[in-house]
Amino acid sequence: MKTDTLKKLDSAQAKDLMAVLYGEAQAEANIVRYKALVEKFTEEFGDKDMKMFSSPGRTEISGNHTDHNHGKVLAGSINLDCVGIAAKNGTGKINIVSETFNQKFSVDLEELAPSAKMGGTVDLVKGLVKGFQEKGYKVGGFDAYITSNVISAAGVSSSAAFEMLLCSMLNVFFNDNKMDVVAYAHVGKYAENHYWNKSSGLLDQMACAMGGLITIDFYDLQNPKVEQIPFDFGSQNHSLIIVNTGKGHADLSADYSSVPAEMKKVAEYFGKEVCAQVKEEEVIACLAKVREFAGDRSVMRALHFFEENRRVEAEVAALRENRFDDFLAGITASGNSSWKWLQNCYTTADVQEQGISVALALTELFIQDKKRGACRIHGGGFAGVIMAMLPNDLVDEYVEYIEKALGEGSAYRMSIRPYGSICVDLVM
Repeated sequence: MKTDTLKKLDSAQAKDLMAVLYGEAQAEANIVRYKALVEKFTEEFGDKDMKMFSSPGRTEISGNHTDHNHGKVLAGSINLDCVGIAAKNGTGKINIVSETFNQKFSVDLEELAPSAKMGGTVDLVKGLVKGFQEKGYKVGGFDAYITSNVISAAGVSSSAAFEMLLCSMLNVFFNDNKMDVVAYAHVGKYAENHYWNKSSGLLDQMACAMGGLITIDFYDLQNPKVEQIPFDFGSQNHSLIIVNTGKGHADLSADYSSVPAEMKKVAEYFGKEVCAQVKEEEVIACLAKVREFAGDRSVMRALHFFEENRRVEAEVAALRENRFDDFLAGITASGNSSWKWLQNCYTTADVQEQGISVALALTELFIQDKKRGACRIHGGGFAGVIMAMLPNDLVDEYVEYIEKALGEGSAYRMSIRPYGSICVDLVM
């Protein structure tokens, strides 16, 4: 009930948890944020036995464009999140208010066919519910009031954060909180593949659902190997900064699709489906024939895949062994490989539009001058965002520097949070 939930948010446990999720400086502001959401839920749906939920966005630290060919990644959940207040309603409908996107809609559990356009939030919710049913989990009706500060269209997985938030609600309300987060990720992937017609992998969902700093090996796609890396970035006095370089104006669908397709074309030469089933030495030994069969850019992208997998392994080892400078060098090497080998820093459909390249060039000049830090492209590429890892004493100067060039509000300071998609009540 409302009174009980507000009382929880005034507790010492709530203050401690908020500090862990959002940082000491943002703890009180987020308690206020949750309280406001409780009030809005009550106004919209009435005073019910409600629960609080949170699901973070994610950052990709290394492993650029490897998951779709069953490779390896290093990723983390961030301190920007979707927050929802929800309660079972005893009906056959899911009723959602999304404050951030000014949406209010219902999904009938008996009418889960995707729309003809296969896109938008309603189709995504239908796909999640259908995914639960297809995989043998229970579903039911509930009401939810949701807000999000996960940056949209900026490579930090705002859609996956929303998906994992709803998975957590369905798990807690109807499946006794017994599902694991790998199941969440597969449901999210199912929804995007079948209800958005988007051939996404599992990276975004896994990173949002799992929490903390994680490495994932996607060789067995049905049972990806996930390991948490116990590492405190705060102890190194470094901050993670995401820079939004502006949305590209070209349709990037063909660019995104070409990357997995071209890697798989190289694997096809060897009678395999994905690059993870092929060895780099095999490609090099048959290079002339592979180039003729798959094309030169395909070969370059496959070589990026092989080397990026090794980089992920090396960066994980560096973090485990507290070799932070080696870890930063791995970030730089990953970024260089994406720019030169993977070639996803701009679209060839409009070579005069290169926001990513400009942001990387400026950041590299900054790091070269200061002789500290690292940067790389972030996410799918071609347009969107870059990532910088910088010492805390340089962050303010860098933000002022990069925003002067790219616009005020383009740089976001982030941290890795230890929790993924959670029911807040069950963690306090």
